[in-house]
Amino acid sequence: MLAVLTAVNLLNFIDRQILFVLFPAIQAELSLSDSQLGLAASAFIVVYMIVTPVAGFLGDRLRRLPVAAAGVALWSAATLASAVARSFPALLAARALVGVGESSYAPLSSAVISDAFPIEQRGSRLAIFNAAVPVGTAFGYIAGALIAARFGWRAAFVMVGAPGLALAALMLLFTEPRRGAMERPERAGSSRRTFATLLLDPVYATTTAAMAALTFVLGALAAWMPTFLVRLHDLSVRDAGISFGILTAFAGVAGTVLGGRLGDRAVRRHPAGHLRVSAIGLIAAAPCAAVAVITEHRPLFWCATALAEILVFLNVGPLNAVIVGVAAPAIRATAVGINILAIHLLGDALSPWVVGVLSDRLGLRAALSIMPPLLLFSGALCWMAGRFVRPPGDEMSR
Repeated sequence: MLAVLTAVNLLNFIDRQILFVLFPAIQAELSLSDSQLGLAASAFIVVYMIVTPVAGFLGDRLRRLPVAAAGVALWSAATLASAVARSFPALLAARALVGVGESSYAPLSSAVISDAFPIEQRGSRLAIFNAAVPVGTAFGYIAGALIAARFGWRAAFVMVGAPGLALAALMLLFTEPRRGAMERPERAGSSRRTFATLLLDPVYATTTAAMAALTFVLGALAAWMPTFLVRLHDLSVRDAGISFGILTAFAGVAGTVLGGRLGDRAVRRHPAGHLRVSAIGLIAAAPCAAVAVITEHRPLFWCATALAEILVFLNVGPLNAVIVGVAAPAIRATAVGINILAIHLLGDALSPWVVGVLSDRLGLRAALSIMPPLLLFSGALCWMAGRFVRPPGDEMSR
C-alpha cells in the first residue's frame, strides 16, 4: 500500500509541476506575460488549498482510499484537459480542476500511512511517501522538456495525465488500516481532541507557520528556476528542464530519505527531534540558496543549488510526522487538510505570482532573492516549535 500511494504521489507532482517547464512554450503560443504565467500556477494552488480541508473532513468520516482514488481520477482528467486549452481562461480552468482533484490525496493518504506505522517509524515512512515530491518534480521537468521538444507542449500534458486513471483503480484494491491502530496507550484519550484546541496547540500552529514560509520558497523555486536557467544561464528550455530535474531528483531524494532517518533517530532521544532536524537543515540551506541566486558562475550555481535542496528536503518527513502526530486519529485527515490550506494560502498560492510581478519590475534574479531570508525564518520557527513539545503522556493532543 505504501508503494502504491508513493507511486500516486509521484504522479501527483509530475502533473502539478509539468506546467512550469512548459512556461516558455505556452507563453509564446498564448502570448502571456510573466504575471499571467504566475497566475496560472497559482490557480491550481488556490483551489487546492480551499478544497483540501473539505476533503480531509470527508476523509475522517468516510473510507479514505475510495475518496482519494476519485480525486486521482479527476486530476488526471483535468491534466488531459490542459492539453486542449486555447486561451488563458481555459488554461486557468484546467489547472483549477487539477487542484480540485489533488486536494483529496495528501491529507487522506498521510492519515492512512500514519495509521499503518508506529510513531517511531512515521518520519521515515512519510519520507518515503514524500520522496515522490522531488522525484515527481524532476520527472515533470524532464518529461515535460523532452516531450515538448519533440511533440509540443500539449502532448506533454496528455502523456502525464493518462496513467492516473489506472492508478486510481489500483488504489481501490487495498483495505485501509483502522484509525488510531498504531497509537500509544497514553494517547488513548486523544479522540476527545477538538479542532479548537488543535488550532491553539503551539506545536501545530508554529510548525504550520514554518511550513508556510518554506512552501513559499518551494513554490517560487519550482515555478521559476527553469526560466531562471534559460534567461540568466543561457540554457535551452530542454536543457534547463532536464538538468534541473535531474538535480532535484537526486538532491531531493537524498535529503528526504536522510531527513526521515535522522528525524526518527532524533525523536527517540528527544520528543522535539523531528523539529530540531528540520530547523538545522533550513537554517543551513539559507546561505546556499543565496549563493545560487547571486552567482553567475554556472558550476558554483549547481553546487550551491544541490546543497540547498538536500538541506531543504531534510524537513519533509520530520515536519509531516509532527503534523500527523499532534492530531488525534479521529481528526487526523482534517488536521492535515487545515495544515495544507494554511501553508499554501500563505505559501505557493502567492509565490509564483509574487515572483512574476517582481520579475516584471526588477528582474528574475532580484525577485528570487527573497528565498534565503524566508528559509532562515522557517528554520527559526521550527526551533521555536520544538520548545513547545511535551514528553509522552503530557501532550496537548490528549
